[in-house]
Amino acid sequence: MRLLIVGTLKGQLTLATKYAMDKGASVTHATDTEQALAVLRSGRGADLLMVDVALDIADLVTRLQSEHIHAPIVACGTDNNARAAVAAIHAGAKEYIPLPPDPDMIAAILAAVADDERDLIWRDVAMESVIRLAQQIASSDASVLITGESGTGKEVLARYVHSRSGRARKPFISVNCAAIPEQLLESELFGHEKGSFTGAVARRIGKFEEANGGTLLLDEISEMDVRLQAKLLRAIQERVIDRVGGTKPVPVDIRIVATSNRNLVEAARAGSFREDLLFRLNVVNLKIPPLRERPADVIELAEYFVKKYSQANGLPLRPLSAEAKHALSLNRWPGNVRELENTIHRAVLLTSGEEISVEGLVMPDGTRLDQATPAAVQHAAIAAEQVTRALVGRTVADVERDLILETLRHCLGNRTHAANILGISIRTLRNKLNEYANDGVPVPPPNGGGEVRGAA
Repeated sequence: MRLLIVGTLKGQLTLATKYAMDKGASVTHATDTEQALAVLRSGRGADLLMVDVALDIADLVTRLQSEHIHAPIVACGTDNNARAAVAAIHAGAKEYIPLPPDPDMIAAILAAVADDERDLIWRDVAMESVIRLAQQIASSDASVLITGESGTGKEVLARYVHSRSGRARKPFISVNCAAIPEQLLESELFGHEKGSFTGAVARRIGKFEEANGGTLLLDEISEMDVRLQAKLLRAIQERVIDRVGGTKPVPVDIRIVATSNRNLVEAARAGSFREDLLFRLNVVNLKIPPLRERPADVIELAEYFVKKYSQANGLPLRPLSAEAKHALSLNRWPGNVRELENTIHRAVLLTSGEEISVEGLVMPDGTRLDQATPAAVQHAAIAAEQVTRALVGRTVADVERDLILETLRHCLGNRTHAANILGISIRTLRNKLNEYANDGVPVPPPNGGGEVRGAA
């Protein structure tokens, strides 16, 4: 994490610097607002600003906003002046901390404000194959395209690849292409020269140069305008960029990692995404399965989030009850890991007993998780009941086959959910389906397509 300390506070910030560096932060100093802005414009970016409360924080926030520089601010003061603290928060600071600093407080601020704790947690075999591929290609400079539904952890995986690469000690810079207006994204990526457009009060280094030597993550790249995609393609091919309003190409040495929750092949066919850019980005594709297809990850992640939010909120660590684990395992998690994380965060805050029970697992609207039964599970239960009504005169193998196939149909071909409902392993289910397919029995394919003779 990159920390920019602004001001002196009679030397007290030196101690804060030491504590931050002990936690792995890269620290830069600026004596005042002007010097801080010069640092940020120069490409020596910051994930967090720690600013002397005596400086004009409101002015700093305004100037950062006018130049579209995004970095959270923590105000610091040498005494517990409540008025100064409130003024700093009203001006736009995220936190106020008194100095001399406490090491635990500095660590907490770095983690909470900069959100630098992003562990990659997995147990399921489906996710393990993705991680294994990520480990294999991490040391190369090949461009990587990470795909998957929203909330599956694409940025976390991107950081994992960077951390295992030869560029790990260099910057990891992330740009959300969907969050920045189209007219500003070009300047954000490539930088601009002074006077190149209204509001360009000084030269500013873009994210490409800021990431030089390291990794640039282009998050949700499918949202980038086609015109800008052409400029990005040149930057990837030739390893040079052109600042907005610039006259000389600027060489850059970066690795590109891009993410998308859309199908870029279809986008290329529709003309909204350049096919040649897709080829350049998709040297390696890391496709993260949705959480519903990684059942072994659900409890592993849930227990991790219980620990994380118990510690963050100063609450005792309470285990998940057996009923709570069962409810978590049955849920489809359309919002994936992000939805699971929010659910566990709520449960940690709402629980007062010795363990987190199923009553504490509630949706944002207050509905209990175990009462929001997916329609596919309900249909499968009905199907199972119907199949078992007429057992007389039939073999166990026939009944088993019909039960499995009916359950699979009502789960729209989803092998994982069918196996969970039937109480068998996914491997057993696939073996059974292969047997049926070899006997010429039509087997529902994944994702609810037409019936095929196969169990893929």
